[in-house]
Amino acid sequence: MHVHILGICGTFMGSLALLARDLGHTVTGSDTGIYPPMSTQLQRAGVEIQEGYHASHLQPAPDLVIVGNAMTRGIEAVEYMLDAGIPYTSGPQFLSEHVLQHRHVLAVAGTHGKTTTTTMLAWILQYCGIDTGFLIGGVPLVDTEDAHLAKAFAHSSYLGSDTNAQGERGYFVIEADEYDSAFFDKRSKFVHYRPRTAILNNLEFDHADIFKDLDAIQTQFHHMIRMIPSQGQIIMPANTPSLEATIDKGCWTPIWRTQISDSPSTDSQWRAELISEDGSQFRIHFNADDDSQSTSAEVDWGMSGRHNVENAMVAVAAAYNIGIDVAKACEALSNFSGIKRRMEQIADIEYSQNGNTSQVQIFDDFAHHPTAITTTLDGAKKKLKDHKIWAIIEPRSNTMKLGVHKDNLAASAQLADEVIWYEPAGLEWGLTEVIEQAKGIDNTQYVMNDTQKIIDYIVSQLGQSSKDDAVIIMSNGGFEGIHQRLLAAING
Repeated sequence: MHVHILGICGTFMGSLALLARDLGHTVTGSDTGIYPPMSTQLQRAGVEIQEGYHASHLQPAPDLVIVGNAMTRGIEAVEYMLDAGIPYTSGPQFLSEHVLQHRHVLAVAGTHGKTTTTTMLAWILQYCGIDTGFLIGGVPLVDTEDAHLAKAFAHSSYLGSDTNAQGERGYFVIEADEYDSAFFDKRSKFVHYRPRTAILNNLEFDHADIFKDLDAIQTQFHHMIRMIPSQGQIIMPANTPSLEATIDKGCWTPIWRTQISDSPSTDSQWRAELISEDGSQFRIHFNADDDSQSTSAEVDWGMSGRHNVENAMVAVAAAYNIGIDVAKACEALSNFSGIKRRMEQIADIEYSQNGNTSQVQIFDDFAHHPTAITTTLDGAKKKLKDHKIWAIIEPRSNTMKLGVHKDNLAASAQLADEVIWYEPAGLEWGLTEVIEQAKGIDNTQYVMNDTQKIIDYIVSQLGQSSKDDAVIIMSNGGFEGIHQRLLAAING
């Protein structure tokens, strides 16, 4: 079957394209604003990508068009598809019907941490010998000599086995996004997935372009919760009012709650005890109803931040739910490399100017919500104590562009020593005014509207303090290639 995907370079659709290819289909696609890492991944996999959304891309007609949720009525390819009567479906519907139907689905939902947690969980299962399929909204960083693991995590999705070692249904780990499915299906993507094991990481207001308020998002989460079997498992952090209110709408599935705490007296079944302040070492405890089943194990890894400790804890719990020993799961995480664009270090170089020398580290991070910005900088501050922390932030998400979180922006970045906010053309609210009016922020924050000016300023200031420099670039887009342009400027 020839499948053409409209919006193929989105993180979900790009991953889906690889699964469709592995199912034996011929896959092509169209998109605009094509940028790495997804475009690179698809091209490396031999998937043909065409620029724009033209009717000619559907001539001759494919057997099926998978329509991305960025598509709207009025787009040339969409109108041609409808007029020509070409069969079409949404990405989540295709995934449900062709991949998930006979699998034990482990879904990771929540406002933050979905991609990282999904990758952790898929890594644990694969590391422990379970040939699970997975779909991740990001590209894994693989550092392993194991041939099977290297092959499985070469891309952001992997088909895996339909059955497990006992001949029962196989497993599939999926990043369960609450964004809508398509212009003709406004349900959240995760409603199609019907998980048996569900992680609910957190829940805040986001996606203001499609959701009116938090209650509207909670309704979609509850649609998914209502479909989880009574013999399934829900895993969620304790003391999260927005999730508890969602559960209160009705829940028929057992729940494990998690939390970071030094105290063993917590009521949560899962607890993480920090060994190092930055979260690079911690111990996970499982308090079973039957004390003989209680267990604990340590994680010692290259990641940092309380948010990643929380992500690790729910991933270990989900793996335990399908039979993986806690100690083995923690061993897997101790060998976990992470994923691209989540505090991914892209440079560590020595830079000298005017007699001053600095060791400069540059990081790429996907943070695009005030909470994500705060947690990223908190982890960086604790891990990079001897560095001056720079944050360069592009408020690019639809919710950011609408100004929903504008009053929290300056405070979200207060843990950085210096912050540069990029104000793109066409922003409908005054970023400069928002930052200038912020009260009680104890750092320096600027607004610039030219990425070259940002680069020139950063380079001129490197090495001017008594500390080395750490530059964290935050955006959920390509950010005009600022990462490599900055590195080129530093290298002269």
